[in-house]
Amino acid sequence: MKTPSLLLAAVLLASPLRAEPPAAAPAGIVPLGVVKNVAPDDAAKLLKDHPKIVVLDVRTPEEFAAGHIAGAKNVDFQAADFAAKVAALDRKQTYLVHCAAGGRSGKTLEMMKGFTAVYHLNDGFKAWEKAGKPVAK
Repeated sequence: MKTPSLLLAAVLLASPLRAEPPAAAPAGIVPLGVVKNVAPDDAAKLLKDHPKIVVLDVRTPEEFAAGHIAGAKNVDFQAADFAAKVAALDRKQTYLVHCAAGGRSGKTLEMMKGFTAVYHLNDGFKAWEKAGKPVAK
């Protein structure tokens, strides 16, 4: 009979949840099922190098109108249909998700499990602005 620790190791190794990302990932893109937190400088480089990434801004329309990352798609976290809008997003698309400081976008990441590639902007739009990154209005 296997010892409990060997049995646990076998279960963990067979599990589809991994601490390490899969080996085969497109160059410069986070692998399937992995969320990568990025600082504003890294996010700006990512957007420059991969212009098809969708910036998903989950702040309110008023916050968005006051300033946002150019080309961002605004989906209000506080809207009654927010979960439905997130569920309707293309799961094969790569996203950079953010809110003002990270709270709402952190909760949004839970809804995006199973998406191909998701980046999370550390400390949100406030950090983007503080880093001197461009803001569209």
